[in-house]
Amino acid sequence: MKLSRRAMIKDGMLVVSAGMVMPSIFSRGVASAMSQSLDGSRMAQTASDRTLIVVQMAGGNDGLNTVVPYTDPLYMKLRPTLGIPQTKVIPLDTRLGFHPNLQPFKKLWDDGHLAIVEGIGYPNQSLSHFQAMDIWQTLDLSGNGSEGWLGKLVAGLVDQEGHPFKSLDVGVQTAQALQSITTQIPTLSSVKSYSVFPDPGDRDGGNARLQALMKLYNSYPKTAPYAALLDTTALSAQDGSRQLHQADTTYHPAVTYPKGPFADGLKILAEAIVQGLGLRVGYVTLGGFDTHAGQQATHDNLMTTLANGVSAFYNDLAAHGKADNVVIMTWSEFGRRVEENGSLGTDHGTAAPLFVLGSPINKGIFAATLNTPSISAPSTPLSSIAGWAHPPKTC
Repeated sequence: MKLSRRAMIKDGMLVVSAGMVMPSIFSRGVASAMSQSLDGSRMAQTASDRTLIVVQMAGGNDGLNTVVPYTDPLYMKLRPTLGIPQTKVIPLDTRLGFHPNLQPFKKLWDDGHLAIVEGIGYPNQSLSHFQAMDIWQTLDLSGNGSEGWLGKLVAGLVDQEGHPFKSLDVGVQTAQALQSITTQIPTLSSVKSYSVFPDPGDRDGGNARLQALMKLYNSYPKTAPYAALLDTTALSAQDGSRQLHQADTTYHPAVTYPKGPFADGLKILAEAIVQGLGLRVGYVTLGGFDTHAGQQATHDNLMTTLANGVSAFYNDLAAHGKADNVVIMTWSEFGRRVEENGSLGTDHGTAAPLFVLGSPINKGIFAATLNTPSISAPSTPLSSIAGWAHPPKTC
């Protein structure tokens, strides 16, 4: 079912001046995006094939040059160099427009498959990358959390089907958001790398090494501490590697993906979905958003990479008949200050927009309007003003 603006507001869209995003709000939002109830009781009936894809925009994305308040005179006044002229903005309404390199997102917007949630943040920010990422990924405002909110979701709601790829992080290390005390999260940078590395002199593709590894696992006493964890980890890794490599031999993308690690990661996630590997939560990171100096060219390129990669991913799923069951969410640890700095960049701010994309989404711009007082002080960060609440439980 479509997640509509009216339904979201009716069921509790929370708009709070200088407000905070509560952990339960994010949990409910994700569960609802997957059309699940919080306790997972409807999972088997309605959500056994639904997937959430999370895109981390690491570094602190400049929200004002992503979703541009192009009719606000203060925008160009405070950004005489970095501000995007009205003639280049892709208008969405009379107030906001896309960065010119987000043209693929405009197609998703026009088709009704993209929502913008403005001003997402939390109070009393230190503007530290590390603390902000800890809070976002654990939903612990103290910054001392360890288990990720997606890890809890996987363990609590969708960890009952036994799929090796119920969740998957495409990258060099597991994102904190996916870390779980009870669940092992596969993390890989490529399909080829997800296997036992063979010796260069091996002629059997590493089979001998794999057999030796499994022999070591099997020799560990079953009654010894952590024996069950070792068994589960070994079997899951072996089974997952086998399934992924088999799927890779028959997966044929319906589109041409852009070149680069971000699009490559999205293609792996698309493969896991299309080939029925049981993926429920996928994660991929696009870095480089900490634009303190020389922002324009860097941010322009990042917008191109983001839009082209996500658009290819969505179109691939749509061509395979899988788009109706997938929701994509973006996030960044904070935004940037309104006023450009002396190095043709922007410094750490607080609130920023995020995108929610997919066929189950109704387009719209949600949360509060950024009012003039919040952006008129050139040397202060943008105020945190909005929160996210769950869509209807019946969807």
